[in-house]
Amino acid sequence: MNQEITVTTEIKNQLSVLCEKHGIKKILLVCDSAFSFLKTKEEYLSIDIPYVIFNEFTPNPLYEDVVKGVNCFKRNNCDAILAIGGGSAIDVAKCIKLYSTMDDSKLYLEQEYLANDVVLIAIPTTSGTGSESTRYAVIYYEGKKQSVTHESIVPSYALLDYRNLTTLPLYQKKCTMMDAFCQSIESWWSVNSTEESKAYSQKALSMILENMDAYMENTDEGNQNMLIAANYAGRAINITQTTAAHAMSYKITSLYKVPHGRAAFICLPYVWEYMWKYVEGNDEMKNLRELFTSIAKALHCASVSEAIEFIHGLNDKYFKNDTVIFERKDIALLAASVNPTRLKNNPIILSEETLTELYSSIVKSYS
Repeated sequence: MNQEITVTTEIKNQLSVLCEKHGIKKILLVCDSAFSFLKTKEEYLSIDIPYVIFNEFTPNPLYEDVVKGVNCFKRNNCDAILAIGGGSAIDVAKCIKLYSTMDDSKLYLEQEYLANDVVLIAIPTTSGTGSESTRYAVIYYEGKKQSVTHESIVPSYALLDYRNLTTLPLYQKKCTMMDAFCQSIESWWSVNSTEESKAYSQKALSMILENMDAYMENTDEGNQNMLIAANYAGRAINITQTTAAHAMSYKITSLYKVPHGRAAFICLPYVWEYMWKYVEGNDEMKNLRELFTSIAKALHCASVSEAIEFIHGLNDKYFKNDTVIFERKDIALLAASVNPTRLKNNPIILSEETLTELYSSIVKSYS
């Protein structure tokens, strides 16, 4: 991945340097509704290069929203894109970049994706998705989730400014942190993991654990380190993709309006507990047992069982007063909703019957 990642509070200077380097004449600034609440807003809007703001998209961006963005990019003769926001804003910007040089008389989703020279700069305002360093974007077309994947949509530059986390609502801070936490662990055990991705996972997990309290207390150091940790988690899943806990979370989010990171974190310990029981006495699964033990050790736990309980404990610590009520009648719907392609990344294959059991356990705990 050819990307420059910079931890900085000198955003204006950084943008000036990049614009001069690439001869950028006009920027499409893609930002979400939270942009107006950022303490850095006026500084960001005082950049020397001309720009046009595009913010006409929903939290779960629609294909039609992206088309509006492409049209805005072309109509205003922009030659670069700056994304400032959470995962949705960055995903929209990625798709605008990808589609900006494609045939606008045809559905973009049905065309071949090709790389282009449009410079994309991303400034994340949450510490969770890691979208500023991944080749993935999610949009919705005709009510269905569309996963857009292409190497060229990895932003050319990621600028990590911890000041953007200081105004995040407490609940959002918790949920995005847990998204990064799940990404770190799932990437580590993914069948696609490599030595590089495991190093990113381990670094991310270590930094998350070390900075949880400081991050929740909104200290500068805690915010900066959590932002860096989330970026490492993003770089890990850029290599591996996520696994069963994430795959199981999407319907929970759409059905019960549980934020994505929270939903994945709900599923994580149940998935891990099932897999641990599956491999614990299986001599042919020695390597996976050792891998699970390594993850437990990174969580400062003496055993996998202790690590699973530790995660349950984190759930109680951060979401004790967050009431989520699941309904038993939805178990079959939940089990049938899981994308089998995403499950292929999981180290243990989960059948629909197993998914039903897992969701049943979750519903029992949260009903």
